[in-house]
Amino acid sequence: MRVHIATDHAGLELSHALIEHLSAQGYEMVDHGPQSYDPLDDYPGFCIAAAQAVAAEREQGLDSLGIVLGGSGNGEQIAANKVPGIRAALAWNESTAKLAREHNDANVVAVGGRQHTIEEATRIIEWFLAEPFSKDERHVRRIGQIAEYERARG
Repeated sequence: MRVHIATDHAGLELSHALIEHLSAQGYEMVDHGPQSYDPLDDYPGFCIAAAQAVAAEREQGLDSLGIVLGGSGNGEQIAANKVPGIRAALAWNESTAKLAREHNDANVVAVGGRQHTIEEATRIIEWFLAEPFSKDERHVRRIGQIAEYERARG
C-alpha cells in the first residue's frame, strides 16, 4: 500500500520516524514535505499535496492512504479535508483510529505530534492503516450523502 505523508515543523521528527518504520513494515511511503525544519513553515501546501495524491490514486482504484501531522493535527486535518474525495480524521487513540476507517472509510489520518510520544503516534497510525472499512450499508449510505453534498457544492 502506498502512504502519502505530510507535516509541519511540529511533526517533522515524527514524520521521519514514521517513514522509516512504515517503510520497514512494507508500506511504500511518499513524503510530501517539508524536508527540513522551519518553525515558520506553512503546512497547508504540504498537507493538501498529500491529500491530492491520495484522492488521485484512489480515483484510479489504487489502495492509497494518507497521514498528516502537526502539533495538534487539527489544522492539517482541516487542510486535507478541503481536497474533494478526502475524508481526513483526527485520531488520538485506538478507538478513534480504527473507527475512522471502519465506519467513515477515512483515507487520511491526522495526528498531533505534540500530543503523543513517537511510539504512541506510531501505534495510532498502525491501527488506522490496518483497519478495513466495514462496508456496512449504513456507513456506505452516510458516506454517499457526504460525497453528494461535496459534488453539489463543488
